[in-house]
Amino acid sequence: MPADAKKLSRILRVRTLQLGLTRADEARAVDRVASELALRDRIARLADEVAPTPSPQPADSLSFAAAAHYRERLHQSAQAAQTRVTAAHDGLATAQAATREARRDQSAVEKLIVRADHAAALKAIRALESLPPGRGPKRHDPC
Repeated sequence: MPADAKKLSRILRVRTLQLGLTRADEARAVDRVASELALRDRIARLADEVAPTPSPQPADSLSFAAAAHYRERLHQSAQAAQTRVTAAHDGLATAQAATREARRDQSAVEKLIVRADHAAALKAIRALESLPPGRGPKRHDPC
């Protein structure tokens, strides 16, 4: 195996490892987006459950104040969750771009290997074509 072929195969192994790592990063980013969306939805459900509803019995002002405080905290949590969802989407976009780049790099190395194999095959064909024509000794069957 020529030195160039060894070098290209080593580069291909490295690029394949990098592609695997970037795919794993992308999978983690997808999981993070899903978990942040689930958290945001859970906070929204909690806020809906705490919303004031008309009731036949009068409620005391302390429970109204506590519910208002809880709703305010949930609103702040919802804003923070939306910020985390946006950050998770940005991280996913970055991971997807890195995966595309790694895939592009790996396919470029694969193309270089195919091109080198093709060049080696052409070189071998030309070497065979440049050999002088020769005929081996005639071999006859025993009479």
